[in-house]
Amino acid sequence: MNTDELNKCLRSELSAIETYQQALEKNRQEYGREPDFQQLAQMTKDHEEAAARLRILIQQKGGVSSTDSGVWGTWSKTVMGAAKLFGDKAALKALKEGEESGLKEYQAIMQDLGAPSDVKNIVSTLIVRQQEHVSQLDRLIEAA
Repeated sequence: MNTDELNKCLRSELSAIETYQQALEKNRQEYGREPDFQQLAQMTKDHEEAAARLRILIQQKGGVSSTDSGVWGTWSKTVMGAAKLFGDKAALKALKEGEESGLKEYQAIMQDLGAPSDVKNIVSTLIVRQQEHVSQLDRLIEAA
């Protein structure tokens, strides 16, 4: 299997990690103990775990894993750098867009007839997590 698609997913995960970390750091002092903050902090951990799994998978497939988030990460950091996360629907929607973009990348791998079953098994678990993140962000957007 060509590892380009896996690396694309890895870059998205790295972008998500950077974006969530930046947003959480900016809001930690004011909201750090609130359940919504903790929920977003857990999403960051989920993305860290996904990135680690993708790195291992890429190496197992003989590829070299990406080390930065690329263009999407730069855009995300710019958007979130100006945002107050809680109560800001635009910021939450930006996070949701990132989650949906990652979900589409994972779904493309699942539709790839040449993707090995071990890759599909891992990606299927990552899809479930992405879908959970989208649902959680929908709830936060509604409450904002």
